[in-house]
Amino acid sequence: MSVRIVTATFAFLLAGSQPIMAAPLNEPIGPVPTTLSQDPLRVEVGRRLFQDVRLSANNQVACASCHDLKNGGADHRARSLGFNGQLTEVNAPTVFNAALNFKQFWNGRADSLESQVDYVVRSPVELGSVWPDVIAKLSLDTRYQSSFAAAYKDGITAANIQNAIASFERTLITPARFDRYLRGDATALSDAEKIGYIKFKRYGCVACHQGVNVGGNMFQKLGVMADYFAQRGQPTEADLGRYLVTHDEGDKYFFKVPSLRNVALTAPYFHDASAKTLEEAVDVMSKYQLGRAISSEDRHAIVQFLNTLSGEATGRP
Repeated sequence: MSVRIVTATFAFLLAGSQPIMAAPLNEPIGPVPTTLSQDPLRVEVGRRLFQDVRLSANNQVACASCHDLKNGGADHRARSLGFNGQLTEVNAPTVFNAALNFKQFWNGRADSLESQVDYVVRSPVELGSVWPDVIAKLSLDTRYQSSFAAAYKDGITAANIQNAIASFERTLITPARFDRYLRGDATALSDAEKIGYIKFKRYGCVACHQGVNVGGNMFQKLGVMADYFAQRGQPTEADLGRYLVTHDEGDKYFFKVPSLRNVALTAPYFHDASAKTLEEAVDVMSKYQLGRAISSEDRHAIVQFLNTLSGEATGRP
């Protein structure tokens, strides 16, 4: 769609001439798949493991402790509590639609969901375990013995535990009203929400938040147009972002662009949890990423659009 057509359409909409129709072709955001096909036996093992505190060193926390599936798949605390009560360095991102991200973690240190599980289980802050101990504990459970034997030829292994949890997580895809709109249902969104989407594009938010996950497919510097960290103050090692993985000076302050799916449900925002509301997050992004002040009217419109990205996961327990 050309800039001229978008501009003309936008002016027409603001004039209130008639309701906005279906989404045009070649949108920068694509609809999520309705499902990612997974082995149901492995999914059921992973569903149980996701809730199992025995993955932690002292049987105190599980994956679900920081990724609440009833509340956006994230942690509404600024920092999560690890197995021994120690706080994590960054805010926990949502597990919903994580399978659609190109990397895992804010700094992208994991290339797959399986690798992400491995990092978390062995993290000295998060679950604090070693795989031989986890395998030994689970092997005492007759239900796990039988379910792993049915799902995997080699039974309970570290790789199979990782794959089972990842298989479950791949079912946590959340089709939303906006996806129905992208597939041609003009009634899925209100006119106000459609205007919010147009403004989301016009402001340039889609430069980073695009694709099926409305993000999650690239790294970007936090503070493109102004020094976010200097103005926020109190720098931490976690603020170095991608640099902690690559040790490349050019990667300092770069982070995986988060998916905006279910964003209305996952406050607080950013790796440092500095934005407590969605409106505040939009303001911060406008200032530091786009170099623009945003009017209250436009902020409200964009937030209305962002609310259409909330959906239900078929893989929820």
